[in-house]
Amino acid sequence: MKISFVDEAQLELLDAISFYEKARPGFGRRFKDELDRSLKWLLDHPEACRVRRAGYRRFNLTVFPYYIPYVVRAETLWVLAVAHSRRDPEYWIERRTKLNEK
Repeated sequence: MKISFVDEAQLELLDAISFYEKARPGFGRRFKDELDRSLKWLLDHPEACRVRRAGYRRFNLTVFPYYIPYVVRAETLWVLAVAHSRRDPEYWIERRTKLNEK
């Protein structure tokens, strides 16, 4: 299985790393490390998180207030967003339809 990010999720990841790094040097790296560990775990346990009513799964980061909504299609774990948990929930939900086009 491999991991792929929708374009918007990749940009959100880079924005979050930049935000944390500017706020406190070294925090951007810590955020990226936590995200990488979480994604590695998800590759080994892609079905561990329950399916939400909108048809996606969600993994909450432990240290940072972010979550990873994702879907599994064939042999790919698609990251739909790198979403802040205290902001507009499911703002990214329409991104799922883009996967049907791929």
